[in-house]
Amino acid sequence: MKKLLIFLVTIGLQLSSSGQVLAVLKYNGGGDWYANPTALENLASFYNENLNGACQVQGHTIPANVLTSGISFLHATGHGRIFFDAVDVQYLRAFVERGGFLHIDDNYGMGEFARAEIQKIFPDQTGQLLPSNHIIFKGPYSFPEGLPKIHEHDAKPPQALGYFLEGELVAVLTLESDLGDGWENPEVHNDDQETREKALKMGANLLHWSLTRNTEP
Repeated sequence: MKKLLIFLVTIGLQLSSSGQVLAVLKYNGGGDWYANPTALENLASFYNENLNGACQVQGHTIPANVLTSGISFLHATGHGRIFFDAVDVQYLRAFVERGGFLHIDDNYGMGEFARAEIQKIFPDQTGQLLPSNHIIFKGPYSFPEGLPKIHEHDAKPPQALGYFLEGELVAVLTLESDLGDGWENPEVHNDDQETREKALKMGANLLHWSLTRNTEP
């Protein structure tokens, strides 16, 4: 409990500062949390260059139980099992309650596990399918059809499931889209420029929402 109180004070102070920090969540369960190693850095660069941002990426991955470094945008991805124990859930819940934003991106094969684990953080929610007219699809970049499809896996439509606190979107689980692959260096997946740009623009929308909502009074 003492560690949790220190966490709450620390992150509350640091999220109010001008710097915005992005980080990759290192999780348990056996899945490859380390997938897409160039993704977050590329997203931050795209956001900074095109939207006059000031984001930086935490230099090392962050386990949930040491989430004390002023992170505002926490990203998790992978292809397999993700697992949050009781301590992880406690810290992640505190993270979103104090202004942090959680994005979990199914890199294919992670989705069913991610839905079960994120529900531990939001036990009264199962994930609300965000409609194409939701604010995260409106700006800074417009996606009138909603979440874009970046990589084809099962020919299923992409979905963005939202999780809320007091009506405010604080976490998103993206499925059948694979945004993070589109954020990677172009030579990794040989995506064309249009596909990469769609992925980066959608990521910029998520990042923009996470940052602007933290500056509101």
